Amino acid sequence: MEAIVLDWLNLMLRWTHIIVAIAWIGSSFYFMWLDSHLEAPAEPSDEIEGQLWMVHSGGFYQVNKIMVAPKVMPRTLHWFKWEAAWTGITGIGLLAVVFYLGSEAFLIDPQVSEITKLQAVGIGAGTLVVGWLLYDTLYMSNWSNENGALAAAVSFAGLCGVAFGLSQILSGRGAYVHVGALMGIVMVLNVWIRILPGQQNLVNARKAGKEPDPAYGVLAKQRSVHNNYMTLPIVFVMISSHYPETYGHAQNWAVLIALFIIGALVRHWFNLRNSGSSAIWPVPVAIVAMASLAAWVSGPQVAAKIEAANAPPVPFAKIELLVRTRCSACHTAKPVQEGFETPPKNIKFDTPEEIHKHAAMIKRTAVLTSTMPLGNITRMTPEERKLLGLWIDQGMKLD
Repeated sequence: MEAIVLDWLNLMLRWTHIIVAIAWIGSSFYFMWLDSHLEAPAEPSDEIEGQLWMVHSGGFYQVNKIMVAPKVMPRTLHWFKWEAAWTGITGIGLLAVVFYLGSEAFLIDPQVSEITKLQAVGIGAGTLVVGWLLYDTLYMSNWSNENGALAAAVSFAGLCGVAFGLSQILSGRGAYVHVGALMGIVMVLNVWIRILPGQQNLVNARKAGKEPDPAYGVLAKQRSVHNNYMTLPIVFVMISSHYPETYGHAQNWAVLIALFIIGALVRHWFNLRNSGSSAIWPVPVAIVAMASLAAWVSGPQVAAKIEAANAPPVPFAKIELLVRTRCSACHTAKPVQEGFETPPKNIKFDTPEEIHKHAAMIKRTAVLTSTMPLGNITRMTPEERKLLGLWIDQGMKLD
């Protein structure tokens, strides 16, 4: 019953997380577009920084941007904050349900490190707290304001360090989700601790008859831009569990960082295009980088096929025994592995035909990567993985 409850909590939180994240990312994209399309006001104004007209859904909209705060505050001021809050709340809830309360195999891989689940949870949660404090301290310093490019390099190097460090301690999926969660926490706290309070200070100053400090607006814009560039990398982390060739790679941290760079490049191209720039260099660079990454990650498959062609045929009897010994604790009509009441994704290996049917998936998860068995609970050996690969590359014969 506990597994059923966790499954439904997982579904509810994941669905809600995606919904509110779409709303938040959409507003981030929209306001970056809005800022880049502002024009000088038709009538000179010392208050209005820029304005634009838009047409949508059968109506026309006029937008004026006032950089600091309007001299006369409007009756209603709309704040964009709850999308960020609920994305953070559901994200933390999902992290807890899947990785902290769920099977420890999602979080720990004995082939990576022999730590307890409590230690893994402490490391994961501690990374989020310490990571935010270091990031915020860096960008609240005068040094970062005077050395923006260098500060960006330092923070990116720090992210690379976190990705590498977690990949040496947690499972591939556990490392990926915590790097994504760190970026997500940074984005949420940017909104609630730096952007919103700063803008509230501008409003309060104007209402009190004081001149608002423009530094708050500058800080808010800086953090908003940071959030904008982190959106696409985080979206990859949200879907990464479907691609074991990434988190299951021997250098999974490097794969993750490469995909982060590619995502940020794509976002940068959109921002350049929105601002009127004709530069297209981020697009070919991203395409070449993606193709190079795919070639690097997939390279061992070519060598494996050559070896399979020259190796003696692998009898299916060996494969059937191997699969039933290492995989059927979960992938059977009635799983015996704790935490599973039904076979994951309804994939079963109870018959030779079922093993043959799912051979491509077996190769992705148990041969090309070591992401299955989950957390290597059944202790599949490298020799057994190689044997599986040889059988598959030799045509998956059932005799």
